[in-house]
Amino acid sequence: MNKHPEYLLNKISGPQDLKKLSIAQMQQLAQEIRTLILEKDAAEGGHLGPDLGIVEATIAYHYVFDAPKDKIVWDVSHQTYPHKMLTGRALAWLDPDHYEDVTPYSNPDESPYDYYAVGHTSTSIGLATGMAKARDLMGNHENIMALIGDGSMTGGLAYEGLNNAAIEKHNLVVVVNDNQMSIDENVGGLVTALKKLRDSNGETKENPFTAMGFDYRYVADGNDIKSMIEAFKAVKDVDHPILLHINTLKGKGYKPAIDEEEAHHWVMPFDLKTDKPLAPASEAPTANSVALDVVSEEIEKGTNLMAINAAIPGVFGLDKIKNKYPDHYTDVGIAEQESVAFAAGAAKEGAVPVLFENSTFLQRAFDQLSHDVAANDLPVVMMVAGGGISGTSKTHLGIFDQVMISNLPNWIYLAPTNLAEEKAMMTWAIKQRKHPVAIKMPTKAVPENGDAQEDYSKITYQIKPGKDVAVLALGDMYAIFGEKVAQELNATLVNPVSANILDKDALDKLAKENKVIVTIEDNTLDGGFGEKVASYLGDKDVKVLNYGQKRVYTDQTPLKDILKENRMTVDQIVEDIKNA
Repeated sequence: MNKHPEYLLNKISGPQDLKKLSIAQMQQLAQEIRTLILEKDAAEGGHLGPDLGIVEATIAYHYVFDAPKDKIVWDVSHQTYPHKMLTGRALAWLDPDHYEDVTPYSNPDESPYDYYAVGHTSTSIGLATGMAKARDLMGNHENIMALIGDGSMTGGLAYEGLNNAAIEKHNLVVVVNDNQMSIDENVGGLVTALKKLRDSNGETKENPFTAMGFDYRYVADGNDIKSMIEAFKAVKDVDHPILLHINTLKGKGYKPAIDEEEAHHWVMPFDLKTDKPLAPASEAPTANSVALDVVSEEIEKGTNLMAINAAIPGVFGLDKIKNKYPDHYTDVGIAEQESVAFAAGAAKEGAVPVLFENSTFLQRAFDQLSHDVAANDLPVVMMVAGGGISGTSKTHLGIFDQVMISNLPNWIYLAPTNLAEEKAMMTWAIKQRKHPVAIKMPTKAVPENGDAQEDYSKITYQIKPGKDVAVLALGDMYAIFGEKVAQELNATLVNPVSANILDKDALDKLAKENKVIVTIEDNTLDGGFGEKVASYLGDKDVKVLNYGQKRVYTDQTPLKDILKENRMTVDQIVEDIKNA
């Protein structure tokens, strides 16, 4: 049921309806949009601060420009909730029964007003520049805009995009939404440059954008609808590249999001009256707390350890390290390529870099994993979070990390089955100085205690013997599926320890003693662990069944449905083994 039938937003079916409103009505609309963002995020979680800060700029854009003929590319697109409400999708905020109707990022499958599925950073300027060049080639004249900010300007691709955008022959507008934040605080020299521009009301001669050739414009209050309408009218249909720098307030309209910007960038469901999460934080050890404990212990022991992260300290709880050991912590901004190259440089100089990366963002650094780390065989330690099958947006899937890391020379990819094993693997990885080592942090509930080796320089499978069937369950799949399947079939249960280094002696023995060998992994099947096992056993007289996710992009699909589709329930796996 529509919670707010009285809202003006109910009369906005698309931007054409917005153009009929007065400034006062648009200000009312902005307040309605903020209320709806807060209500929905409180109910089911989502991006909060970025969306609250971009409301007026979004209203002004759709008031001035003629979408979808005129095109706007939203960087990261985690600030498109207001855009979606103004382009025919408001019911997904007005009516809780329709909360799941839209995805959290821009999505061309959802609306003609969205041009890309975008969930990663710094791509907008490159995408918009390609669109502008194609428009020129085809003799068209629509306005093309990239809206970047909220930390995205710290990513290297943004500068590559600017470099080419500056020489576009015709219309191209880059809007820099400067809210002085990334997920955490913005870092690096760009912070200085933007501050000089803000402090001088855009007048300083130390302007990196004019130095590149852009026509530069500044809006001191990007949360003022009238100012934004005037700014957009001034750049509409202009026949050269323009950079429009707007100063906005992240979290505007909700004081807790202004006071604690990092904590309110993305939120779990919370109580709007108290701002407290609905699910209380657990005191039990987690994959994160174990990793942080190891880092702290090593620093206290005198290890020249450097914790490195690309703008997402909150994902790992790294504020603990940042605040207590500032000399041992570096945030490079939203720049995964830089984080991996930075770690390679630190390792070469003799420090012990421990990289904290998110599976879905790590793909941006693939060349550095190969060219800078693997080809130089540098002892970088990398903790990979979020590497698993999930029901998230197709831009945020964590099913490719094994494929990227495991198939590069020199990398050792370890996968703990319990928290004690994670600690042992991490401690060993920090001590050894021969090869790069990645550790796949559990994403699902795993036991706190369990078997763990001290030395992983030789991969040795941990085997609990059974009969006729051997189940090799990698990482968190061991506790989730492996133990249950093995118990039901009295099967041999194997902890393979590594996602990419095979214990061939163990596999030879298992192939002789069993009729069926099963692999289960929290990853895409293609190029994964199971295929390596199946390939090695190809000439052996044994049936091999591989379980993981098919090579497809799922998009906001419930996890239980994905697992069922891939025959990854205990009942389905047992049925397949019996049939085999």
